[in-house]
Amino acid sequence: MRALIATFIGVALLVGGTAHAQPAKEAYPNRSARMIVPFAAGGPGDIFARLIAQRLSEQLGRQFFVENRPGAGGTIGAGLAARAPADGYTLLVGSSTVWVNTSLYPQMPYDPVKDFDPIIIAGTSPEVLVVHPSVPAKTVQELIALVRAGKYNNFAIPGAGTPPHLSTELFKLSLKLDFATVPFVGGGPMVQSVIAGHTPVAFSALPAAAAQIKEGLLRALAVTSGKRVSILPDVPTMEEGGVPGQEQEAPQGLWAPSGTPRDIIDLLYREIARAVATPDLKQKMLAIGLEPAAVPPEEFAARIKADMPKWAALIRDAKIRPYD
Repeated sequence: MRALIATFIGVALLVGGTAHAQPAKEAYPNRSARMIVPFAAGGPGDIFARLIAQRLSEQLGRQFFVENRPGAGGTIGAGLAARAPADGYTLLVGSSTVWVNTSLYPQMPYDPVKDFDPIIIAGTSPEVLVVHPSVPAKTVQELIALVRAGKYNNFAIPGAGTPPHLSTELFKLSLKLDFATVPFVGGGPMVQSVIAGHTPVAFSALPAAAAQIKEGLLRALAVTSGKRVSILPDVPTMEEGGVPGQEQEAPQGLWAPSGTPRDIIDLLYREIARAVATPDLKQKMLAIGLEPAAVPPEEFAARIKADMPKWAALIRDAKIRPYD
């Protein structure tokens, strides 16, 4: 009996010791995390990502850093994020390009629905139609006349399938204009080309061009929002400029690779929503034309599914190609 009791005690100590030795689940985050932006530095996604990365680093006590991985209209960076471990330490920052590209590229390195878990849409911004100051157009109608006269036969775009590209093609298709599009690897390089006068006309995401408009390096003719924006109160909407049906406001969102634990998704949603609600970050976003938002994961996913057929129809009708 003593031997049997001793055996039970030994087993109990062994089991208890083993259970005690099992490490507890480590709190997230316990190391730095990267935020992949699939376009070059200086564009709207990059500007937005750096604002969010700084705030997440402050709130969560670990570094969140931005990694620019441009190329192929954003598919290279997004594909890299899709293949990353689903542990919350690689996030994707992007716009509707992430899901629009499925209608544009015949072969994709990711599926925008199956390979990602949406976290949040944290900001939206319209496009702005800009020209180099040397362009003799002060209104949208004057620009249309110049294009029809063959004076300006190309528009710059920040990459195939980007929101500015879609605005450009919608403008072209609805007015039956004839011009080519010149792609760049992001909004930053595109804006610099317009400033230099190499490609003097473009639709740009407002955050990528707001400072240059205020400095007089670019002239803004119209915005694609439903109403005028606070930072450019004298710039009319496209509808006010005589071209209705051009309304578009691009989202800026974050995703995690599919299968990321839900508690991490929820934590990131709460922290980002808290960040964009603070007066200082809200002011910084509004100052560059980004309207703060806090669209939760389920609504974000629903928007993606609803949006895909809409832009697929435009891409088909406008005969948009990946490197148009």
